[in-house]
Amino acid sequence: MLGSTHGTLTTDFRARVEACGETPRTAVHSTAAPSAADAVAVAVDVSGRPLHADVPDLDRFFRPESVAVIGASDAEGRPNTGITRQLIAWAERVGARIHPVHPTRPSVFGLACHASVADLPEQVDLAVLLVGDPLPVIEELAEAKVKFAVAFASGFAETGDAGAAAQERLAAAVRRSGLRLLGPNTNLNAFEEFREDLDGPAIALITQSGHQGRPVYTLQELGIRLSHWAPTGNEADLETSDFISYFAERPEVGAIACYVEGLKDGRQFLLAADRAARNGVPVVAVKVGRTETGARMAASHTGKLTGADTVVDAAMRQFGVIRVDGLDELQDTAALLARARKPLADGVVVYSISGGTGAHFSDLATEAGLSLPTLSRAKQDELHQWIPPYLNVANPVDNGGHPVGDWRGRKIIDAILADPSVGVLICPITGPFPPMSDRLAQDLVDAAEQSDKLICVIWGSPVGTEEAYRTTLLGSSRVATFRTFGNCITAVRAYLGHHRFTAAYRSPFEDAPRTPSPSYRKAQALMRPGQQLSEHAAKQLLRAYGIRVPREQLVTSAAAAVRAAGLVGYPVVMKASGPQLAHKTELGLVKIGLTSASQIRDAYRELTDIARYENVPLDGILVCQMVERGVEMVVGVTQDDLFGPTVTVGLGGVLVEVLHDAAVRVPPFGEDQARAMLAELRGHALLEGVRGAPPADVDALVEVVLRVQRMALELGGVLSELDVNPLMVLPRGQGAVALDALAICR
Repeated sequence: MLGSTHGTLTTDFRARVEACGETPRTAVHSTAAPSAADAVAVAVDVSGRPLHADVPDLDRFFRPESVAVIGASDAEGRPNTGITRQLIAWAERVGARIHPVHPTRPSVFGLACHASVADLPEQVDLAVLLVGDPLPVIEELAEAKVKFAVAFASGFAETGDAGAAAQERLAAAVRRSGLRLLGPNTNLNAFEEFREDLDGPAIALITQSGHQGRPVYTLQELGIRLSHWAPTGNEADLETSDFISYFAERPEVGAIACYVEGLKDGRQFLLAADRAARNGVPVVAVKVGRTETGARMAASHTGKLTGADTVVDAAMRQFGVIRVDGLDELQDTAALLARARKPLADGVVVYSISGGTGAHFSDLATEAGLSLPTLSRAKQDELHQWIPPYLNVANPVDNGGHPVGDWRGRKIIDAILADPSVGVLICPITGPFPPMSDRLAQDLVDAAEQSDKLICVIWGSPVGTEEAYRTTLLGSSRVATFRTFGNCITAVRAYLGHHRFTAAYRSPFEDAPRTPSPSYRKAQALMRPGQQLSEHAAKQLLRAYGIRVPREQLVTSAAAAVRAAGLVGYPVVMKASGPQLAHKTELGLVKIGLTSASQIRDAYRELTDIARYENVPLDGILVCQMVERGVEMVVGVTQDDLFGPTVTVGLGGVLVEVLHDAAVRVPPFGEDQARAMLAELRGHALLEGVRGAPPADVDALVEVVLRVQRMALELGGVLSELDVNPLMVLPRGQGAVALDALAICR
């Protein structure tokens, strides 16, 4: 029994259903202060964030034994009637007992109807809420110990501040209740009919917009299996990350396809992607929001280099999530990754009946980064047994057309697949030319059935009704068929990249620091909440974490500056140092290459005069060792609203914001990712030595990046931005020196 509150809630429920005409709509939501949740001990890193994903057991959501439909209807013309009918059909397919709930109806579609949740004859696994205001019903469901609920109602965070507040009240009620909620503002996609006659690995689909998942859902008509569809809606509780974690553990799931409008929790998303990577399950995602919708204000260079989507893109790449742009790319890439076996080699051979087609496709594939190895002379001689000697067979392989019409076609395909350097054979067919194209399609299908190597076909005909396409190619589960060059290249690149990534993957969360380092205690004493540190203090912060800085002294008189220059060693650099100085060069507050006492005295007077004129408070003048020979880099930390502290490395110096050549990672990450950041830079060749310059000390640069990452993790709660620019990377074996630094405290 629900006790004294039962009658009130049931009355409210009846009023809500009758008032809204049984249609879920925006409603006024009551305010309820959330109670303190029970603390759960979880493994956390040094920043206090979790190291393992909390994987919900969603078996009873997707395959419930019993379902309650709150607000069920069979009244003609009511929106809830169609939904109720669909839910009844779905429950029958999955073998679930269904219980309609409505305060005034004795039955719905011939099923006995219950007046309230309290009257249900059993504890149900799933409750579907067809009411405008789900909040009070959540409290009823909590009393009945229902495991899952789905809320279709709109009018929440998607409508603005008032809706967001209502959604937070709903989320708080769900947290108190112990049940898990899908929605609000979701739809019926989870209860679609999935084909049971298809076998092989399946695609699991997650979408925040139901309609955007339709192209993937319709892949079933092409023979590609779909196992689940999670339409997450506004994600007041269950979110994309929960479903990724769950699907990554399902044995039938070969790939996870996602349409994401916004991520709810950056760390949970990374933990979910990490789980998928460790299990070797590819995640393919369309993530909208590539363009910056508002200006990002940051004092540091690093902050200006790091936009929100830049961080999302880097985080996905870091954890192996394959980001694509279009829904067509999503369906084609997910389908290939779900069904294709592990590649035996990275080499791609293009096999065509036209030299022009082969050359065109090869250009695009090579530009996209695919490896098209030149076939050996022995292999070329073998192919010339069946292909005229005047045709090129080095790769791409041009057969001239006629050999595909007889027994030679299969011989050519088998010979290519037998080459150990070949992992993928791609055959672009720009248009049908029966009967030879029919024979070619059949040969490709037959070869694929007997080979462990991937065969891809691009069927370029705009018609798509040809027998060779509809029956032969689409009827094969071993041949990957595409309609465009671009989608084929995108999918194959993702397929090869995914397997390279997972083969070398080690979860960074396994090695994430859990306790503060001795550096942390030194750094705490330097922090000034809400303030920007002077360059001198910022360099002390770097020194605390073992990052090398030049010899330097902070002075407050010209005479002291001359003495400091003698100790530091000529030539020297003199710079103004103060807590409000972000970019000293623009104000003329840096003097370089000073070689005498008179120059030191003149520079001191000039720097202090400029500071007085500009009304810039100083804590002194820095007299610094001059370091000239090296590659100027920038390494920094910024705070991302979604992921927390991020680390950036790029080409540095005064042109850092012009060059905009930087790479970003989200901690934690290891040495491999630090080196991968450098490889992403367009100016990476500068580190290798150009125009007679010696190679830079890349190992020292990597070490600085990792030390800055440790700083970001330990000081993330108090450090808003850090900018080490320039970091002078000296010739190999000589280290790296932070010539300037800017730090802003939260």
